[in-house]
Amino acid sequence: MIDQNCQNLDDKELVNLALHDSQYFYCLMKRYEHKLANYVHRFTYLSDDDISDIVQDSFISAYQHLNDCDCELKFSSWLYRIVHNQTINFLKKNKQNLKINFNENDDEFVDWLTDKTDIEKDTIKLHFNDYVKTILNKLKPDYKEVLMLKFFEDKDYIEISDILQKPMGTVATLLSRAKIQFKEIYEKEKKY
Repeated sequence: MIDQNCQNLDDKELVNLALHDSQYFYCLMKRYEHKLANYVHRFTYLSDDDISDIVQDSFISAYQHLNDCDCELKFSSWLYRIVHNQTINFLKKNKQNLKINFNENDDEFVDWLTDKTDIEKDTIKLHFNDYVKTILNKLKPDYKEVLMLKFFEDKDYIEISDILQKPMGTVATLLSRAKIQFKEIYEKEKKY
């Protein structure tokens, strides 16, 4: 019965109910589990088991700190921040780096990144995965994170600011610098 009621409730309502009845937190878990796993998959090449562990640990942490959730802000941003931190901690613990993982359906991202560069559109389509992925994985970790949240997780500047706990101006700067660094790496590799 609770599961059916969940569909009609927004995150804020579910958080308030979950504070008194843990079954409502299960509704939040079901709502975000797949999205969060995809998010972790986007910037790691971890196994499905490791991703599942990170997401589950994040839910445990979120439930334990549910009273700390500022319901005036988006619950999803708060939850993504927890998952982001859990993932970064996992990568550090296991001495791994961020690696953006994307596919052919991410055309908007590539168009944004390659705007004002000399890459031919046909080249992008033919060598999309290998070439762009190679360059992206050479970007600084801060740039990878902000690109992933903006283009793969469809987060706005406010949400990215909340997730990464950086001012919105910094988020805009990071996006701009990511594009510049992408172009610099491309230009450097083009010479060889």
